[in-house]
Amino acid sequence: MNIALMSHDRKKELMVQFCTAYCGVLSKHTVCATNSTGRMVADATGLPVNLFLSHEHGGIEQIGQRISYNEIDMVLFFNYPLDEELNAEALEIMRLCDQHSVPFASNVATAELLIHGLARGDLDWREAMNPNRVPFAV
Repeated sequence: MNIALMSHDRKKELMVQFCTAYCGVLSKHTVCATNSTGRMVADATGLPVNLFLSHEHGGIEQIGQRISYNEIDMVLFFNYPLDEELNAEALEIMRLCDQHSVPFASNVATAELLIHGLARGDLDWREAMNPNRVPFAV
């Protein structure tokens, strides 16, 4: 499965801790991320992370486009709800995920539920929807 990671600057360390804790699960899947979040996760965990542009240069929009083309199977977007600019972008990603039936987590509690479901195989229906798709490269 293709898993996208994004996080607000105030939540990047939490994303790194989360990915470190669930490195074993994430290593069985293709992980992509916006640039700074992805670099931090890759450096801390050793996971291969496909990097999109940084938030400032359109990385969130790139991930949004991949969602629209059904190339992303799960989104973990650790948002800081008091930042109005990023909050609007998080809402757009959430809207796209709702539109395309992509599991979405905006906080660590929901992300843990999704990761445990992923490990159990609860999200295998995403692969059944796209049986011929191969993991993408950025």
